[in-house]
Amino acid sequence: MTIDRRIARAGFTLTRDYPAPVERVWDAFAEEEQKLGWWGAGDAIEPREWAFDFRVGGRDVAESVFHGDRVSRYVAVYTDIVDQERIVTSYDMWIDGVHISTSVASFEFEATDGGTRLTHGEHGIHLDGFDDGTLREQGSRALLEALADALAARTA
Repeated sequence: MTIDRRIARAGFTLTRDYPAPVERVWDAFAEEEQKLGWWGAGDAIEPREWAFDFRVGGRDVAESVFHGDRVSRYVAVYTDIVDQERIVTSYDMWIDGVHISTSVASFEFEATDGGTRLTHGEHGIHLDGFDDGTLREQGSRALLEALADALAARTA
């Protein structure tokens, strides 16, 4: 089998408003128990490994089996954290042990009249034809939706 050794570059920005104060949205990222409730949550995911170290230089790991057979591994390093303002990470992704991408991601938190505006920006280098960035953007949208569900559940 020949592997198509190429790089696809992709970037996107997603903006989402949440009807919750910045402190609550921030805590969903900064507190391990809360992040576990929405990051990679879902019926099609079976968790395997988790590490959480929310500090500059800290490392997060989320490995799970999804759709019954594929192993996804996410390893991130926090490169910048400004309390209740921004989080910047660099992270790598693997599928079934194959390195598929390296990305830089940012999350900006802004108070609005109705709650919080979260802006997620990302630039990725996608390796060897696995993705052109489309799947990553879809996955990020799903994470922001899972965050909305988790925030709503905490107020119910």
